[in-house]
Order: sequence, then structure tokens, then C-alpha cells
Amino acid sequence: MRFFFAICVTFTFVLSAAGQKKLERTLKQLNSGSVPYIYVNELQEKSDKVFLDTRKREEYEISHLKNAIWVGYKDFQEDTIIAKISDKNAPIVVYCSIGVRSEDIGEKLQKAGFTNVENLYGGIFEWKNQGKPVYRNNSETDSVHTFNKQWGKLLNNGIKVYDTKKIH
Repeated sequence: MRFFFAICVTFTFVLSAAGQKKLERTLKQLNSGSVPYIYVNELQEKSDKVFLDTRKREEYEISHLKNAIWVGYKDFQEDTIIAKISDKNAPIVVYCSIGVRSEDIGEKLQKAGFTNVENLYGGIFEWKNQGKPVYRNNSETDSVHTFNKQWGKLLNNGIKVYDTKKIH
């Protein structure tokens, strides 16, 4: 029995490590590192940081980090953010599915004069993979919009949602 348990633990660790390596490779390939990363384990539950969700509205509506403000990606409006966050030194964490779109929005915020912008490493996928809660309509949920099946391979914890029509 112990042998079987040891095999299961080893297999789980290998799969997790392989997933982490794939995420790391993807981010190195697609990001420039222009917006510094903040890692899930560096964030506390009660944070003074402002979380900005840079995904599509339908992704945000499936789930998001608690109290996150949706800012979108293609719909991003710099003026809207400046109206909501007047302090250009406010600690801001941008995130998306894994951290690619959020880097782009983080760069726009930096160009707008925001001085304390960080990009959540691994995005909402890594957040959920590490067992952190996500919310829909102020209630905790296990669902995460995975954008598509290819990106969904990076989400190892939670319910993968590809089609928002099946949720509503």
C-alpha cells in the first residue's frame, strides 16, 4: 500500500513539475519581462494591492480573483483606470489566464505613469493551481474560463470552462 501511495505522489509531482516547466517556457517565449512578476505565494489574502483582470468580459464573468476590477484587453481604456485609481503609486497587480495579455496592459499602465505595477506569474491558472479561491458573483467557484483547449492544458486544478453558453 505504501508503495502504491509513493507511486501516486511521485506521479503527481512529476505532472505538476512538467506543467510548471511548460508554463515557464511559454511565458519566456511570449513575454519580455517588462512588467515585473509577482508570484502567488508572495500575495497575502488581505492585500492592499489593486487587482486588474485583463481578460475578456466573459472570462471574468466565469471567475476572477476576489475584488478584481475588470479592465479587459482589447477594451482596455486608460482613462477609465485613471478615474478609478488616482494614485499613480498604488500597488497594482495585473493578471489574465497565464500572464501574457496582462503584461501588455501592465506596459500601458507604466506608460500612463503608474509606478508600482506587477504581473501575476501564471495568472489566474497558477492562482487556481495553487488552491487559491476564485469568485463568480461574489461566491466562490471552482470554474475557470480556459480561453481554449490548448491554454486549458495549463490549468490543473478546478473546472475548465471553454463555452460560456453552457454556464448561463
